[in-house]
Amino acid sequence: MFPTTLLTTLLLAFSVAANPVLVDRSTVTLPLSRRLNLTSIHNLVLHDQARAKNLKLGGSGKSANRRAVISEPVQNQAVTYVASIGVGSPATTYSLLIDTGSSNTWVGADKAYVKTSTSTQTTNKVAVTYGSGSFSGTEFTDQVTIATGLVIPKQSIGVATKSTGFDGVDGILGIGPVDLTLDTLSPATSSSIPTVTDNLFANGVISAHSIGISFEPSITGTDNNGEITWGGTDSSKFTGTIGFSSLTTTSPANEFWGINQSIRYGTSTTILATTAGIVDTGTTLVLIATNAFTKYKTATGGVLDSTTGLLRITAAQLTSLQSLFFVTPGGTFELTANGQLWPRALNTDIGGVAGRIYLIVNDLGSNSGEGLDFINGFGFLERFYSVFDTANNRVGFATTPFTTATTN
Repeated sequence: MFPTTLLTTLLLAFSVAANPVLVDRSTVTLPLSRRLNLTSIHNLVLHDQARAKNLKLGGSGKSANRRAVISEPVQNQAVTYVASIGVGSPATTYSLLIDTGSSNTWVGADKAYVKTSTSTQTTNKVAVTYGSGSFSGTEFTDQVTIATGLVIPKQSIGVATKSTGFDGVDGILGIGPVDLTLDTLSPATSSSIPTVTDNLFANGVISAHSIGISFEPSITGTDNNGEITWGGTDSSKFTGTIGFSSLTTTSPANEFWGINQSIRYGTSTTILATTAGIVDTGTTLVLIATNAFTKYKTATGGVLDSTTGLLRITAAQLTSLQSLFFVTPGGTFELTANGQLWPRALNTDIGGVAGRIYLIVNDLGSNSGEGLDFINGFGFLERFYSVFDTANNRVGFATTPFTTATTN
């Protein structure tokens, strides 16, 4: 046993030190669809701002107590993306939100947890607050099937006895940094709970400790438009090279997938000076600090729409709307004028007025200088491929065929 264990340990150590690589196997995908659940976009603004406020308190998990390349499709819920995940044996399929801003995986919000021969209840209680929702319940370990060939035999999961803010979905697949799981169990433990990505890597199912995410802009309420790749990247989903930025050391952004970034409007107007923020699939909009949002509002000529909570511009203002440039250590990424728009075909679906033009850039709710001054939500991520690289402590972006799309 000892030689085998030593060899496994050495192989894992070498893999951690290496850059993400492609596993020599075919990618595996699951069906996905986009569902629009909102009755008013104003609910979305409040959702994102409440989530941002909670994240700034020090981590969605912690705030409850103390203040091989395998690709899997995901769904766009207009609030976040969703994947079908199997739990147990035989597996029950749950629709779980994909969240890079939290790290606990749990079920039971909509569909009840089904115990099978692989289900083991622990003595721990588990609770997480997300700002826009929460859950509490009991910790189990169980077999989790993310895709064919992507199975974790004993994954820690939460089974909710109470949850709020998760209508229409069954829970969360947490793919944020593992430290976000600290203090989510009671009695409290000093150790974190390995995430699904941690366990896939530790079990040798994937050869690199990283994930790649592809989202695509859509103008329909239901659409197949996302994919997660564990253990590397899917080169068919991006163009050019991936530009990587080291994780920020600034708190509290450093508890998440946080990077340093500045934002420029057009060729010369600085909207946000270089500061720390996060990349988050659980946030729909692009949120920027209040002082930056004020500059953006002035630059675009937009007015705050009282019904939706979003900025609104006229058709004439759209013709002069300039790109936003997100300047990171890994490169500069251009969010075009079209990329800044809420899909106009969906205006009435979310309580807006048909024919009006709404912007997805919104107010974070506090001024810059607090250690988390922007959130690149999936309004940004739908235009760029993203890589979350635990092994090398970095986040990467690349352009895609949809970076310059005029979908909206």
